[in-house]
This record gives sequence, C-alpha cells and structure tokens, in this order.
Amino acid sequence: MNSDKQQLVTNRFEERPWGNFTILDEQGSFKVKRIEVLPGKRLSYQRHTKRSEHWFVVQGTAKVTLNGDEILVPAGSAVDIASGTAHRVENPETAGNLIFIETQTGSYFGEDDIERLEDDFGRLG
Repeated sequence: MNSDKQQLVTNRFEERPWGNFTILDEQGSFKVKRIEVLPGKRLSYQRHTKRSEHWFVVQGTAKVTLNGDEILVPAGSAVDIASGTAHRVENPETAGNLIFIETQTGSYFGEDDIERLEDDFGRLG
C-alpha cells in the first residue's frame, strides 16, 4: 500500500464534539462522508468558498439552516448546499443519532475552507 493510501486509511474516522464522521471516498473532484450527529447537537453555522455539498439523510430528521431559513429534512430526503451558502445541520431529536451522507464537489475539500459564523464549541476564527 503506498503512503497516500495509508494516510487516507489512517485518517478516515474523526470524533467531533457534536458526533463523528467517516470519510468513505475521496478523489480529486469529490469527497464523500458518513456523518453522525448526537441528539440535541449541531455543527457550526458555516460556509465554504471552494465546494458545494449534497446531504442525503439516512436516519433521523435533520434540522437544516440555509442562509437563516430552517427546514426539516427527514430520512430518505436530501438537500443541496451551494458554495457560499451559510449552512448548519442539527439533530433536534432527544434520542437517536442523525446520520447523513455528505457528498462534496468542487475544487478543494480541506478543513481550512470552513468559515465558521457561529459555533457551540468555541471554534470561531
């Protein structure tokens, strides 16, 4: 196994204060993650300049905020987030994890393409 593949395998799963994610696949033009959000938790309100995202909910109901407007996205449904759109996902349930598949497309997928506008865990700036 070459070192690039080994690095990808080593860094596939990451814990976060809101839950976790697993990188399922990553190529030059896309990245696919499985994301779990704990009950009552939410990710930061953020936007990206170099990528768009497609979220397909597979378990639970996602409370999604897009440019200040909130929508509920039940299991079996999806939402698209265009580059530059302020967005957040939240698990409004009191029991059971929210699970969704995130497909990122664009020119760059690094964590430094996250502009955090609000964050429950002190990660602004």
